Amino acid sequence: MSTVEKLDRLIADQLQAALPSAVIGRKIIVLEQTGSTNDAILQVASTDGLPSIPEGLVVFAEHQTAGRGQRGNRWESAAGKGLWFSILLRPEIQLSDSGRLTIWAIEAVADAIRIEFGLEPAIKLPNDVQLNGHKVAGVLVEMRAQDKAPHLAVVGIGINVNQFRDDFPAELQDRAISLAMALGRQVDRQNFAVALLRNLDLTYGEKFSKAVAAVNCSPAPTTTRDKRVAKFRTA
Repeated sequence: MSTVEKLDRLIADQLQAALPSAVIGRKIIVLEQTGSTNDAILQVASTDGLPSIPEGLVVFAEHQTAGRGQRGNRWESAAGKGLWFSILLRPEIQLSDSGRLTIWAIEAVADAIRIEFGLEPAIKLPNDVQLNGHKVAGVLVEMRAQDKAPHLAVVGIGINVNQFRDDFPAELQDRAISLAMALGRQVDRQNFAVALLRNLDLTYGEKFSKAVAAVNCSPAPTTTRDKRVAKFRTA
């Protein structure tokens, strides 16, 4: 049994069922392990063909082996103890405006933490959320130009949820924090993931989407763990 199997797990079908009318989260995949969820979501998109991938696809990983932060920094992603995920979007903005997506994402994460737990997170530009002066979450946005279509954006989000001090590498123990450390108790990752995705969906619609009511055009899928996903598991 893997480390993640001994802990609470994210269940893709349950996450998706809790977001029946959302754009962000209308299709959700949970991987056991991957290098980076930003890379994994692009692999899924390139395999299926971009036109067939709905805006709002979310790929979670229980464990990232090569999570990336800003300026090439490594993001430590302890197995089963955080929320590590990426969202595929098609905002109608220019590549030079990608910073708008970063601001939107870190504000949505900070708001969700405040609403769900009564904590007071602070935003540290360009892409961090902090609690008590320590980093609890980060965002990495990557955009790709598309011909005759809105540019593709991948918004990667990492949140420290249930780690304790010893779960972080020694060099990060004085700089990082988790929700559990701030609260003094463990957090239900599944419930928080739903609340977070709802807030991301609502605020994205307000700031970027001109067609939220249409929820694209295609019906929401009925399954999230198909054979296609298996090729991206590395454990």
